[in-house]
Amino acid sequence: MAGHSQFKNIMHRKGAQDKKRAKVFTRLIRELTVAAKSGADPDANPRLRSAIAAARAANMPKDNIERVMKKAAGGGEETNYDEIRYEGYGPGGVAIIVDALTDNRNRTASEVRSAFNKFGGNLGETNSVSFMFDRIGLIAYPSGLGTNDEAFEAAVEAGADDVESVQDYHEFSCAPSDFNAVRENLEMKFGPPVSADLSWKAQNTVAVTENQASTLLKLFDTLDDNDDVQTVSSNFEISDEIMSKIVN
Repeated sequence: MAGHSQFKNIMHRKGAQDKKRAKVFTRLIRELTVAAKSGADPDANPRLRSAIAAARAANMPKDNIERVMKKAAGGGEETNYDEIRYEGYGPGGVAIIVDALTDNRNRTASEVRSAFNKFGGNLGETNSVSFMFDRIGLIAYPSGLGTNDEAFEAAVEAGADDVESVQDYHEFSCAPSDFNAVRENLEMKFGPPVSADLSWKAQNTVAVTENQASTLLKLFDTLDDNDDVQTVSSNFEISDEIMSKIVN
């Protein structure tokens, strides 16, 4: 499995896509708030356009989306969120990147550090692991949209750099600067994607043992439960044999 989709696929296997709706909405609302403060017109604000698309993909009611945007753009939202990236290592020496939106830097740093320490990891300095990753736009669609060849043709037409078919999904990747254009081109052809975001793609993956894998998943679960955490990326790889033992 590709490094950038490793955790996403693992969490799909574990059923984490059924996580509480409120938790998903909390993260989407924060992104909408930050994006809207930079400009309330989606046509002139690519980040807001992307945030709206993500909210719609998660079935957030239209009224909720509009209310958040109006409040943020009109200055009614007094909470200011800072974008922070944490980098560190987990069990087995795997690299981990945590992207967060927080209104309290000290709280978030303490909670993220605590999670790393609890599960045998440690936080590093900025850029201590990000050099092992590439920043890409990633748009996912169910594999039912077509064959691998059809997905490849769609990728070329949409301006994507590549498409990878993993498990039940086709994942289209592109440069961050092309993200919105590629997503919109794909939406015109296939409709809303399952997910669309900027992701960290590992240049190389690290195989882990069963014990390391089990601890890593607990670390990721803990980080994922933190409302300040938007995304978690890593370069570890778990074999199907080990994964089946952990899940079963």
